[in-house]
Amino acid sequence: MENKYDVIIIGSGPGGEGAAMTCAKEGKKVAVCEEFSLVGGSNTHKGTIPSKALRHASQILYDSNKFEGTTYQELLVQTQTVIKSQVELRHGFYTRNNVDLIIGRAKFLDEHTIEVTEATGLKKKYQADAFIIAVGSRPYHPSDVDFSHPRIIDSDKLLKIKENPKTLTIYGAGVIGCEYASIFRGLSVKVNLINTRNQLLAFLDDEIIDALAYHLRENGVLLRHGEEYEKVVADDCGVTIYLKSNKEIRSDYLLWAQGRTGNTQNIGLEELGIKTDARGSIPVNEFYQSSVANIYAVGDVIGYPSLASAAYDQGRFAGRHLILGEGTTLKIEDIPTGIYTIPEISSVGLNERELTEKKIPYEVGHSFFRHLARAQITGRTVGMLKILFHRENLKILGIHCFGYEASEIIHIGQAIMSQEGNGNTLMYFINSTFNYPTMAEAYRVAALNGLNRVELGKKSRN
Repeated sequence: MENKYDVIIIGSGPGGEGAAMTCAKEGKKVAVCEEFSLVGGSNTHKGTIPSKALRHASQILYDSNKFEGTTYQELLVQTQTVIKSQVELRHGFYTRNNVDLIIGRAKFLDEHTIEVTEATGLKKKYQADAFIIAVGSRPYHPSDVDFSHPRIIDSDKLLKIKENPKTLTIYGAGVIGCEYASIFRGLSVKVNLINTRNQLLAFLDDEIIDALAYHLRENGVLLRHGEEYEKVVADDCGVTIYLKSNKEIRSDYLLWAQGRTGNTQNIGLEELGIKTDARGSIPVNEFYQSSVANIYAVGDVIGYPSLASAAYDQGRFAGRHLILGEGTTLKIEDIPTGIYTIPEISSVGLNERELTEKKIPYEVGHSFFRHLARAQITGRTVGMLKILFHRENLKILGIHCFGYEASEIIHIGQAIMSQEGNGNTLMYFINSTFNYPTMAEAYRVAALNGLNRVELGKKSRN
């Protein structure tokens, strides 16, 4: 049968790509079904790639103090160049690995059949022994906010606005809200960041949270913690958000950044008996199987951690379980956090709050970027590296970084933490010779700082 495959993957984002490449390289007949004509999913067209391209351009403008006269639309044009390159690259992956692309919206008819509706309305049926759902997520919309109004936008619509806003209110101070607050301040836009909680990004180390809040305020972002909206009213000139605390905040645009929901509506899951949760996520087992054994799900559509990097690995692991029966799964605790604010944040392992709750005896080693020769040379002196380690055996328990290229620097620590035996202790950094001057040298400085604390403690006890 022409339309019969071993595996069909629904969605061409990182999770779908990882699954498709794995299955194809194992010799299976594979197809990827994508609703839109260009591959890459939300990660390429609406999320990670465009937002990080915008952030990079904003950082350059902010550093050079040249944002006067630069419009948001000019930066959007720059992001399109990156997106185009990414699409061409990813399309080539499918072509070289003989993966068929099916363009249209998929809906399950039974556990082995999908119906795909093309843009013209034409419907075609495809069969497969197994399916991997990687349809991603979209911004969450509460029913009482009018997202049809052009001045009420989410992170998807943000890439399509025609004006250069002078003021912006962001409702939701999660990762997306904090990143866009940094980006727009870099463009000299006045930003109100409304946080429904009492602290920014509570999953981070408290010291890093404090540093982020300080630098957002220093850069001119107006932070409002512990606030909830009562109603949102938009007109031709702007948006007013009315808060339950009786505050009224007016701006040119309102960016709603209050979480995401899985793209599982109307794809036939109910008929298969696959239930989703309140945010549209598909429950799966440790091998990414849904309640129907031959149907897997990966990426944002299964919820936490909702990271492009994690999605790609989940797709690979799901493919290898499906084809080879391998039981490899993602160790969420080993995934580094990367937050692309200005300055950016990255961490891996436990934070001080978690170590305190677990009653683990730990010590802290700091390296402040302003003391590093490389940071002084480049002018990137804002930030620090923080190592948390066991006070007795010196095992590294957590690494937290705030500053320029933190998401790159963190991988050195991640690699050492993953070592077995005695290879994952503070002594690796103390006994290793680093290139000088480099930002990586921060590990040696922080390790020595931490070891000094331990030795001073021993001397004081003696």
